[in-house]
Amino acid sequence: MTAMRIGTALLALALFTVTAAADPPVVQVTGGAVRGEQQPDRLLFQGIRFAAPPLADNRWRAPRPVTAWQGVADATRQAPACLQNDYGWNRADHVYASEDCLTLAVGTPALTGKRPVFVWIHGGSNRAGSGGGMASSSMVGKDVVVVSIQYRLGIFGFLAHRGAVVDGAAGNYGLMDQIAALRWVQDNIASFGGDPANVTIAGESAGAQDVGLLVASPQARGSFAKAVLQSGTPNFGLPVRPLEQALRIGDQADALLGTGGDIARLRSASAASLLAADLKLHDAVLTADDYLWLRTTVDGKVIPADPIALMRRAQSRPVLIGSNRFELDLPGGRPARDAFVALSFAGQEGAARRFYVLGGRDAAPDPRMGTIDQQIATDATFRCPAGRMADAVAERGAPVWRYELDAARDGRMTAHALDISYIWGEDRAGGLHLQDYWANFARTGDPNGPGLPQWPRYDMRSRRHIVFTNQGAGVAAMLRADICSLTEAL
Repeated sequence: MTAMRIGTALLALALFTVTAAADPPVVQVTGGAVRGEQQPDRLLFQGIRFAAPPLADNRWRAPRPVTAWQGVADATRQAPACLQNDYGWNRADHVYASEDCLTLAVGTPALTGKRPVFVWIHGGSNRAGSGGGMASSSMVGKDVVVVSIQYRLGIFGFLAHRGAVVDGAAGNYGLMDQIAALRWVQDNIASFGGDPANVTIAGESAGAQDVGLLVASPQARGSFAKAVLQSGTPNFGLPVRPLEQALRIGDQADALLGTGGDIARLRSASAASLLAADLKLHDAVLTADDYLWLRTTVDGKVIPADPIALMRRAQSRPVLIGSNRFELDLPGGRPARDAFVALSFAGQEGAARRFYVLGGRDAAPDPRMGTIDQQIATDATFRCPAGRMADAVAERGAPVWRYELDAARDGRMTAHALDISYIWGEDRAGGLHLQDYWANFARTGDPNGPGLPQWPRYDMRSRRHIVFTNQGAGVAAMLRADICSLTEAL
């Protein structure tokens, strides 16, 4: 062979190799084949349908099976968020949203193997947000398959209506979407290099609430092995909403839209009119209606009883749970403080008021926990319910790992959702990447691993937990036990 022929052959081989390496990955899933994208550090699939579009007659119904498609579906573009109003912080999701939104994304190191799986359930008060971007997070670099899911929000996902009652149950369609997505994971994740027997569900804020509700729900049994709750619990410290009260909110929607109790007319209403009505719905029990879809509805099916009771007979699973040193302000602001304390510390209002020294001049703000109002909101909504959730899991004999995040740039206080950048992003707590703990937990159910400060297992006697600060990690016990002993709220 001449030198020219050898050179031509080598060039052809090189071109074939480059072309073969660039071939986009195709995976067969429930419904058909999907084509993803080969990125430098992962294979990424976006916008995979796990259920039929929840449109028209499918509104306010359990998710229907996905409709099969022909050919290979493109899974290289980010899918739209579920429909939501514009609250400012979620503007990008509000602009790029659709009622046809029951999709998920998968980020994986490879299609072969048997890796731990993290399923991310996004936050946003169950009324906003999206799963966009999480399958692209650096967690995939820990040899973990990451799945992010979308679910119906607000009036579309959590309204209970008398005309939609089936077998005595209504509401919580967003939770049903999440369960459907988890079933999709069980059926399909092995084709993406994931282990269906080693699935961890994780979420922040409302996503953590939903994770907690899935831990409690009998309908979610067998669909995951472990759970992570970041700044959220099943009830957020609020009393549960009985179905009858939930149906009265459905009555409000009828009155606002003039549908006269006719579910068919409501299902044919425009999406814009439903979003507008969502902004006017009211729960008289709450001090602020921005918590409207955070008050858990006991729907009779997905959540058949108070989550505290359900936890006592739930499947025993390892749980990692925690909150930030400071989360957010009082719902409803200062004018709602007395009502919020009464709601949050029912039966112990007087003791709670004495603890916070209410009725006189407020104490000076704590440099790490904020004003008295901010301490009340964080204690009642996040810190104390997280402790109650940890107790409920520990009572079942399951491993529990509790944390508090007190790290922030420039020494500032923490804030709600700050944990995402420390765990799923690249921020560090004194040089520690908290993602290492989370990845270990996904692998084994224990966050500890080589080179990491020891994280003690939580127990009801010592109630030890790890504290992450700008200096690193330390161990503490009995987190705010004095005020948290005044409430049994989950």
